[in-house]
Amino acid sequence: MKDLHPQVPLGRLCGLFDKSRQAFYQRQQVIYEQAVEEHFILSQVQGIRKRQPRIGTRKLLVKLEEIGIQMGRDALFDMLRQNGLLVRRRRNGIRTTNSSHWLRKYPNLIRHFEPLRPNQLWVSDITYLETTEGFLYLFLITDACSKKILGWAIADNLDADNAVEALQMALRSMKSDCSGLIHHSDRGVQYCSDKYVKLLNRHQIQISMTENGDPRENAIAERVNGILKDEWLYDLGKVGKSGMRKIVPQIIHIYNDERPHMSLNLRTPNVAHQIIGKLEKRWKNYYQTKESRKYFSTN
Repeated sequence: MKDLHPQVPLGRLCGLFDKSRQAFYQRQQVIYEQAVEEHFILSQVQGIRKRQPRIGTRKLLVKLEEIGIQMGRDALFDMLRQNGLLVRRRRNGIRTTNSSHWLRKYPNLIRHFEPLRPNQLWVSDITYLETTEGFLYLFLITDACSKKILGWAIADNLDADNAVEALQMALRSMKSDCSGLIHHSDRGVQYCSDKYVKLLNRHQIQISMTENGDPRENAIAERVNGILKDEWLYDLGKVGKSGMRKIVPQIIHIYNDERPHMSLNLRTPNVAHQIIGKLEKRWKNYYQTKESRKYFSTN
């Protein structure tokens, strides 16, 4: 048999074909293994998102690392993008605050205050829940340092009694007295009501309120509302009032016990709330304008 190419001996050419065949099969094996790995990672992502439907890429990395999956943020971002699994933030709103009332209002005590440990500052707010049978309203009390939701109440009206119910739940979580604790809220009629103020005074809790109507003055409470809506509530679909009343406590449990926060160095609120001593966080002060903007954009 004559050489196929006058410059390349037949034996060497056969050797090249063997190497090419081997490289081809090795490449096919690599592609297969990569596909299997990607399928496994995506299945884990979908499992995590069954409980946290709109969890972001950075927090997904933390959850994946907990089950032994190590990969870069950019690689995970690209994988999610290619498979249509990136989440987009949505904005919607309905008015829940009525500050045009004659009841006494209080000054803002936390303009330059930095909570260093849990139970130094609680923030309160009200958000709406849309159901197939009309609106419900969720009253929340959140610890500003640990971001843990300590008290809540769900109602079909904005009466002050519902705000009192949420506060009473938060107070039951206290293992000692409330000395040194500040309660911060907007100037809504619920928080200025006689019942609410008397309960705070009875426990010697200092009262602080926003002054200019700027949501950044109550940034953490506003942000918690946004997290619950963006990552869970907006995607519930058609749910009646009774269904919503059952689902919200489950969501709050997942938020407190499973969702890592960037500002808590990727701890969950429940873990952060149990830390004794100063809680190290990523940013020092959420209440100054510059820091509030940073908090909104990165938490």
